[in-house]
Amino acid sequence: MKIALIGYGKMGKTIEEIAVKKGHEIVLKIGHGNRIDFKQENIQKADVCIEFSTPDAAFDNVTKCLMAGVPTVCGTTAWLQHLSEVQQLCLKQETAFLYASNFSIGVNLFFKINAYVAELMSRYNNYDVSMEEIHHTQKKDSPSGTAVTLAEGILRHHPHKTAWVNQEEVQSNELSIRSKRIDPAPGTHSIIYHSDIDEITITHTAHSRLGFASGALTAAEFLSNKKGLFTMSDVLEI
Repeated sequence: MKIALIGYGKMGKTIEEIAVKKGHEIVLKIGHGNRIDFKQENIQKADVCIEFSTPDAAFDNVTKCLMAGVPTVCGTTAWLQHLSEVQQLCLKQETAFLYASNFSIGVNLFFKINAYVAELMSRYNNYDVSMEEIHHTQKKDSPSGTAVTLAEGILRHHPHKTAWVNQEEVQSNELSIRSKRIDPAPGTHSIIYHSDIDEITITHTAHSRLGFASGALTAAEFLSNKKGLFTMSDVLEI
């Protein structure tokens, strides 16, 4: 499979390392120093694009890839005000697009566990729920995209919570997300159910970027030669 890496930071380089070991070919690498090479004719050399850049660049990057007719995987967060536009463009161009706030297989299983626990715990009014997420200090968005996905999973199943807020002091109907930035943490997400008599916590901790990069490559392998809109649930069949 021929891959275009759009965003060549730490994540892009980790994806490249794994992809080459699996026998894939990197035909385009776009970073800050070579935006001039980000042209349609270069993009179309690839079977799939993998986009990991920054929130302010992601929309334009993904748009260019889809306009070139190349299936695109995107893992950049904090740009989702444009997601519906990208999805419409994908369908218009008759190509494929997959966005995930987190590509780790473990995290995507954790999303399912979180939703199940939220539905179960919603029956018991004596428990209040809150969240905590920890990332490295270079993390640009707060809360993380993964934390937002987890929060949305809780809100869908917990009738007593109607909105999430990124602070500790909240109203009774608000879900608190506490964000901490500590090096070199690659990512820890905890959901805490607290009552006067006990506490239940579920936690996912990433030990490195390898899980994210490996999952993104798996998504790219899945997306190649497909058309339509997909999620990691389609990739993992969960």
